[in-house]
Amino acid sequence: MMDLAVNHTSDKHFWFRESRKGAGMENPYEDYYIWRNGKANGMPPNNWGSVFGGSAWTYEESRGQYYLHLFAVQQPDLNWENPDVRREVFQMMNWWLQKGVDGFRMDVISMISKVPGLPDGEKGEGLYGNGEPFYTNGPRVHEYLREMNQQVFSLHPLITVGETPGAAVEDAIVYAGQNTHELNMVFQFEHVNGDPDRPGRYGKWDQKKMPLVTLKKIFSKWQTGLEGKAWNSLYLSNHDQPRSLSRFGDDRPEYGALSAKMLATCLHMMKGTPYIYQGEELGMTNVFFETVEDFRDVESINAFQELTGVCGEEPETVLGYLKKIGRDNARTPMQWDGQSNGGFTTGTPWIRVNPNYKEINAKKQMEDSDSVFQYYKKLIQLRHSMDVVVHGVYELLEPEDENLFVYLRTLGQEQLMVVCNFTDQELLAPDCVGERMGENARLLIGNYKEQKDSVIRPYEAVVYHLNNMGEPA
Repeated sequence: MMDLAVNHTSDKHFWFRESRKGAGMENPYEDYYIWRNGKANGMPPNNWGSVFGGSAWTYEESRGQYYLHLFAVQQPDLNWENPDVRREVFQMMNWWLQKGVDGFRMDVISMISKVPGLPDGEKGEGLYGNGEPFYTNGPRVHEYLREMNQQVFSLHPLITVGETPGAAVEDAIVYAGQNTHELNMVFQFEHVNGDPDRPGRYGKWDQKKMPLVTLKKIFSKWQTGLEGKAWNSLYLSNHDQPRSLSRFGDDRPEYGALSAKMLATCLHMMKGTPYIYQGEELGMTNVFFETVEDFRDVESINAFQELTGVCGEEPETVLGYLKKIGRDNARTPMQWDGQSNGGFTTGTPWIRVNPNYKEINAKKQMEDSDSVFQYYKKLIQLRHSMDVVVHGVYELLEPEDENLFVYLRTLGQEQLMVVCNFTDQELLAPDCVGERMGENARLLIGNYKEQKDSVIRPYEAVVYHLNNMGEPA
């Protein structure tokens, strides 16, 4: 699958270099991007802030206008209202598919349609207005995707997953509905957006950790909401998120492997297509850089400058935010073995390797039958061999339990019960577990070598195959 970014291009792209020259009979690229005049007082066209900090607008002297960039200054947004832009994008996609690409992961595809007029966003305590209601799930986005499907997707056997910030279940049913002729599935962001009941003043940076009860509610909403209507995608981390083990689990050495296996079990036994981010299958962790100079991500660097220089926060406080949630945590070099730089390079990598590479690396785990890597292989094999893992209907049990994530998957006479402990405490198994354990119940997979009745140990995960209504499959 290829990463496809068509909400924006580089400012070095030929289209933009031509577009910035301005109007003229000989300039077919004049309208390829979103250009606007500034306000009468010389301010940008609206008060939107960029996702990466600062204004979403940059003034271009050669045109005497501002261009929109929802992300970095060097990433101007394409004008999808222009049919020539759409035609060229579709032509490019077909070119790659003809080369043998199997599909696309489509970057921020929910942002390609903006509300006409580009109105100011509501301004809270931050420096800029919230433009998200006006550039996510815009008025023509489904029209554009159906056109894309007709001009590209329908011509090839392929898989498509759209990154859709701001999408709710209802939106996903349209984006990835069985008969809507748009995408195969979407990535949603509710479970990685922090505690919705305790939002941070500075957005993602000072967000509070999501309680397990809330996390279960969100996952369950998507599991049940898409049932029979659209296909789900499952993930805990990617290149834009911190390491899932450090965020949702426990990255202390004594619990790291157990916790990584527990998180993998909880996710992979749900309904949908699981996505494993590089290093997640090894239990790679956040890197915890010591100084801001260690970071390379433009989002983190801009946030540090803005929060310390404009908002007046203490540097150590902001550095704590970056250590916890910064994207560079997931962008350190892959830890292949215990050699220098984790075997990634004999040169100098663009960013420092996580110091724990000698303990956590692919070579070591491939040689260990009890490693996180080997456990992932077992989970994947179950998905390939058991229809109930793929097609079983999801049902949450014990929704108010603050420590355990317990759910069922049911397909005909077959049923799976998944129990995951999100704490470092030994807990009594809830009644719902014992009540469903019939004579035919058997342990399918677990992250402890030996079983212990009636209790759920620290970060334990168990999956039971229940056949109380029939013979074992």
